[in-house]
Amino acid sequence: MLCGGRHAGGKLGLPRKKQEPIDTETAKLIGGLLRGLRRTAGFRAVKDAAARPGCPAAQQTIYAYERGGLVPSLRQFMELVQFYAIDTPGAPAQIRYQGVAALVSALSSPAYHFPEAMDLINRLQPPPAAGRRRRRKTSA
Repeated sequence: MLCGGRHAGGKLGLPRKKQEPIDTETAKLIGGLLRGLRRTAGFRAVKDAAARPGCPAAQQTIYAYERGGLVPSLRQFMELVQFYAIDTPGAPAQIRYQGVAALVSALSSPAYHFPEAMDLINRLQPPPAAGRRRRRKTSA
């Protein structure tokens, strides 16, 4: 740590902890979601998608993601989903639904820790305040 609470990257806070490895099954699930989107967008091969202007990843990187060798960060995953579902001219309209499904599936996987974050949010919530109860008037 350097003076003033800054570390080598110049950002405030604690140094980052190394990410835990993601299991092979989850990595392949994420890769399969991206592969399905690429194919639906009309790219038969990874090289065709990577060659398109605006593609957010290199050919080798997309291959690694799709095969489960690498897991993209959430930002990288979202950029590829946007590229396939929104930024690709001529992509079928239903790809947007597929993109939503891919995002929901990825967020609910252990890769991005969203379920753990939601659990923590639920545990952080204070219990509901006990309010006054009104008595109901009964007709006699």
